[in-house]
Amino acid sequence: MKYLFLITALLIGGCSSTYYSAWEKLGVEKRDILIDRVGDAKASQEDAQEEFNSALEQFSALINFTGGELETVYDDLKGRYTDAKDAAHTVTTRINKVESVADALFDEWREELELYTNANLKRDSAAKLRATERQYQGMLKAMRKVESAMPPVLDSLQNNVLYLKHNLNAAAVGALQGELGTIKADVTRLIAEMNSAIKQSDAFIASMKN
Repeated sequence: MKYLFLITALLIGGCSSTYYSAWEKLGVEKRDILIDRVGDAKASQEDAQEEFNSALEQFSALINFTGGELETVYDDLKGRYTDAKDAAHTVTTRINKVESVADALFDEWREELELYTNANLKRDSAAKLRATERQYQGMLKAMRKVESAMPPVLDSLQNNVLYLKHNLNAAAVGALQGELGTIKADVTRLIAEMNSAIKQSDAFIASMKN
């Protein structure tokens, strides 16, 4: 019955106190969940990097189309755009999960500071809480910056995909020549921001493990 309760609680969802309590009964603390979720968010950004790069490469291939089946090249671009869109959604979902467990962890940490009877230990724990929160907020800001940078790139890709859908010919491809440079610059900036967020994620995970 105990394990049935735990399984049921774990299936309720990732935002409830019941969920975290169930994990704690299994010996998994909020700290451990946060480390795992930051790792998942980092992995989703790495996946998104690949998908956005693939979409850029496919758009470049279409713009530099020299012969063959234009529709096949367009279908590949449409598929890469869809994959990038899905990857962006996953990034947002995982960042939200990071924020959810971090909020719960820091709230619990602040509450438990009041349980100390040793002033020195309380002071030390409070200092560690402030340092951890500062590092976390910097990492979260970098993640949210990545999140906000993805929709404009997706919008540009979608505009071009839609235009080609209704004008699939060499003239239409030629009309989009100027778009390639803009999208390439946007993707390059996005990848740089992702690398920054990934680096901060690695540093945060390392600090939490230590």
